[in-house]
Amino acid sequence: MPLDGLSQGDPHAALRAAGRAAALSVELAPLSAEARIARALTHPLSGPLALVSSFGAEAVVLLRLVAREAPDTPVLFLDTGMHFAETLTYQREVAELFGLSDLRIVRPDDAQIAAQDPGGLLHKVDADACCALRKVRPLAAALQGFDGWFTGRKRFQSRRRADLAFVEADGSRLKFNPLADWTPDQIAADIAAHNLPRHPLVAQGYPSIGCAPCTARPSPGADARAGRWAGQNKDECGIHLENGRIVRRPSGAATP
Repeated sequence: MPLDGLSQGDPHAALRAAGRAAALSVELAPLSAEARIARALTHPLSGPLALVSSFGAEAVVLLRLVAREAPDTPVLFLDTGMHFAETLTYQREVAELFGLSDLRIVRPDDAQIAAQDPGGLLHKVDADACCALRKVRPLAAALQGFDGWFTGRKRFQSRRRADLAFVEADGSRLKFNPLADWTPDQIAADIAAHNLPRHPLVAQGYPSIGCAPCTARPSPGADARAGRWAGQNKDECGIHLENGRIVRRPSGAATP
């Protein structure tokens, strides 16, 4: 059970989580990514944790680090029904490689899909609603019982993430970002040093990979995530909210 033992909507639990996040972020800042993960998993201010992974372009680094420290850590993969075929194949290969013993495939509710997106075209008319249906609500249900989760977000990925903390409050839960200060060179070096498999779409020019209908190759020099929801005023799927709202692109953000 999460440390607060309360619902995500409890404002007192959210305030306590914010205090824990601030203290933990300061404590973890000087540590290596490996040490941040180890400390997070055993810290008295954090309860049961999961790793939420997209099995995307850079996900293999965090998966390796968490698997080395605690291979029984629950790993949640959101199978939206809209992924590239390459992502699904890669997910199976990486899970086997690291011996992930508690991989949980999280899917949207069939009845909700039938009612709200029977033709699979909701993303064309309301991308926010599609993300809520296929990602946000399924993840919220899957995180019940966890005090927090690891994310692979990094500051270099977009201007929106430039000031990313190592630990954030997410309602009454915590979000740990142990790779927040890593650079593209560090990511590449870790992949090379450990001979880690790359997502096959990286070689085709995709630095950030989400659902197939809403992912494009970004133009040269754009943010790594510029190819996500390209041409739309949308920066995140909704899993990472600010004040309960979908994050929008900063004014003037580069798009392909």
